[in-house]
Amino acid sequence: MRALLNSQLLLETIYLIAAMLFILSLKWLSSPASARRGVRAGEVGMLLAVVGTLLHHGIVDYTWIAIALVLGTVIGVPLGFVQMTAVPQRTALSHAFGALCVTLVGTAEFYLRAPAVPKFMMAVLSLEIILGSLTLTGSLMAAGKLQEVLPQRPITYKGQNLVNLSLLGVAIIVAALLVLDPSRMSLFPMIIVIPLIFGVMMIVPIGGADMPTVISLLNSYAGLSAAAMGFVLDSKLLIVAGALDGASGFILSVNMSKAMNRSFTNVLFGAFGQEQTSVAGKAEALDGRRDSSFQ
Repeated sequence: MRALLNSQLLLETIYLIAAMLFILSLKWLSSPASARRGVRAGEVGMLLAVVGTLLHHGIVDYTWIAIALVLGTVIGVPLGFVQMTAVPQRTALSHAFGALCVTLVGTAEFYLRAPAVPKFMMAVLSLEIILGSLTLTGSLMAAGKLQEVLPQRPITYKGQNLVNLSLLGVAIIVAALLVLDPSRMSLFPMIIVIPLIFGVMMIVPIGGADMPTVISLLNSYAGLSAAAMGFVLDSKLLIVAGALDGASGFILSVNMSKAMNRSFTNVLFGAFGQEQTSVAGKAEALDGRRDSSFQ
C-alpha cells in the first residue's frame, strides 16, 4: 500500500512539473528572445508527461504501447523535416492526429462505460467527441488547401451558414439526448459522423490565404477537446494542457483576425470567402472611380 502511495505521489509530482513547464513554455514563446527556451520547456514537459503516463500503475502490458511509440516515431520524425513555408500544413496535420486520438479515446470510453454513464461525464464526453471529430476533418481540409491538394478558392452558396449551424445544432441535440439517457447507444455514432461532415463544410468557404488563422482556431478546438478528455480520464495534466492550448489558440485567432482586418465572427461562421469577395469587389469599384476621376 505504501509503495502504491509513493508511486502515486511520484506520478502527481511529474505531472505537476510537466504542467508548470507547459505554462512557462507559452510565456517564453511570446517573445523572440526566449522562444527557443520555450520550445525546449515544452519538449521536456511533454517528455515528462509521456514518462509519467508510462509509470501509471494501471498499465499491465506495454506491448501495444511500445508498438504505438515506434509507429509514432516513424511517422513523426519525417514530418519534422519540412520547409518553413510548409509549417502551417504540417501543424494542421498534427491537429488532425491529435483530434483523431481524442475521438477514438472518447468512443472507446463511451462503449466501455455505457449505459451507466453519469450525466456530467456524458456531457464532457460528447463535447470531446464533437470537437475532436470536427477538428479532424477541418484540419485535414486546411492542410489539403495549403498544400494545394484541394482547391484553394472559397466555395460558397446561399444559406451556407444556416446549413452549417443546422448540422452543428443537430449534433448538440443528439448529445443532449444522450446526456439525458445514455442507454440510447444507437444515437452515439451521430455525434461522430455529423461533426465530421461539419468540419468539411466549415472549411469549404474559406480561401487558402486565410488558412493560418483557421488552423489557429482549430488548434483551439483541439485543445478544448483534450481538456474535455482530461475530465473523462480524470487527468489533471490533460485538463491543464488542453485549457492552455484552447485559450492560446483562441487568443491567437482573434489577434490574427484583427491583424488582417477580419471580423472574428467570420472565422467562426466560415464566411472568409464571402468577405473576401465583397472586399475585392469594393476595391475594384474604388479603383474604377479613381481611374475615372483622373481621366
